[in-house]
Amino acid sequence: MASVLFKRTPVGKSIQPSPDPAPVSGEGPVEASLRQPLSALFFGEAGIVARLVPWARKGGFALLDQGFISGSNFVIAILLARWLTPEQYGTYAVAFGVFVLVVIVYQSLVLEPLAVFGASSYRDSLRNYLRSVIRIYAVLWIPILALLGAGVLYVRVSGQSAGFPGALLGVMIAGPCVLLFWVGRGTFYVRLAPAFAAAGAVVYSCLALGGLYLADRRGYISPFVAFLLIAIAALGTAIVLFFLLNRNLPSGGESLPTWTIWNRHWGYGRWALASCVAGWIPAYIYYPLLSSFSGMSQSGQLKALMNLTLPLEQTKAAMSLLLLPYAATVYQREGESGASSVAGKITFFTAGIGIVYWSVLIPLQKPLFHLLYSDRYLEVAHLLPIVALGSVFYSGALGAAIVLRAIDNPGLLFGAFGAATVLSLLVGIPATKMFGLPGAIWGSNIADIASLVIAVLVLRYKLAMKPKPAPDLAG
Repeated sequence: MASVLFKRTPVGKSIQPSPDPAPVSGEGPVEASLRQPLSALFFGEAGIVARLVPWARKGGFALLDQGFISGSNFVIAILLARWLTPEQYGTYAVAFGVFVLVVIVYQSLVLEPLAVFGASSYRDSLRNYLRSVIRIYAVLWIPILALLGAGVLYVRVSGQSAGFPGALLGVMIAGPCVLLFWVGRGTFYVRLAPAFAAAGAVVYSCLALGGLYLADRRGYISPFVAFLLIAIAALGTAIVLFFLLNRNLPSGGESLPTWTIWNRHWGYGRWALASCVAGWIPAYIYYPLLSSFSGMSQSGQLKALMNLTLPLEQTKAAMSLLLLPYAATVYQREGESGASSVAGKITFFTAGIGIVYWSVLIPLQKPLFHLLYSDRYLEVAHLLPIVALGSVFYSGALGAAIVLRAIDNPGLLFGAFGAATVLSLLVGIPATKMFGLPGAIWGSNIADIASLVIAVLVLRYKLAMKPKPAPDLAG
């Protein structure tokens, strides 16, 4: 660090400070920066603080966005459990499972590729790229809405549940609105402007929760009304976000054929879609199975139990955003041994978080159910430790899953989750029919346990496969 340097002057001359000398030959930018005063190094226009503050601000807005979206979803699930009858809440749970399946399709084929390609390949043509993404978004809804409409007609004609057709109709309305809102949020992340996404999340949360509160106060609350209000909140926020995008996205850039964009999205997301669907089946298939075997009220009880896994699942989702690039970097630098080490560390870390989380919740299960559900569902609170067991195993499976994605083997990950799903259904379907709610929980748990075991074995097999050296033919 350079203090003030002085010139030698003849006797009688005043001594004046001279400017810092130019870096000597061979001096790099780091050495040159160290010659600056300490205050300039940290607090100057190009100092460390000046560089870190914008990223810290963006990270804070990203956390705010995720917190409001995840928090509002959790609060909506709890409030509906308090306000709806168990049969109505079971109807909502089954319909919500269908909604999650639709989200998985868009997450894999639209939203995740948007985050990747929008920030890299099409960064300079983001406006044209977003137009193509919107076209893909719209076209994908044609078969999805047709299937949902057929489901509404079938359930209505068969008369299986008086409220389920309305709940599915609510999914048909809410799905396009919510996912359009998410496309807008995702585009602002591509632009590294999470403040707009966070503002949208705040607006959406206030509109959705406020609308649900008013509907309950006026006695209009139902699964259909819940989805309808979520749709209105999402659509209103999406309109604002796209208005801001239209004003802020730069014009110009190359023309992007939608078919070319779709091929890239499909190539990127098809294995992710397959893996997500394989994970969706044991998580959500037991809601309609329970409603068929034991009635909608038991589906509501299962949803009330599974609501308590949501904070842990949201934590895992947030950690995945950080751990995936980290695992890919370690594999690139250290190869198979580094990837194996990372998988083990993530497994123990995420499983440990799950153990700590449930160690706090399980002793408080009855007061917790009283607080959240206003004395409803206390009859199933004793099943919470069984739910916790599967949750801990599934948390541990994140380690192998992340590393398999990091080493670009999503097909193997699908194979692992697919095998776990088959085992779950082979045991879970008859168990659900015979034992009801406990059988459904154990059916889901089998998938969670098998996911960890099979994914670890598949990863070890993959990392052990090293290319054999070419035979030495000399001599």
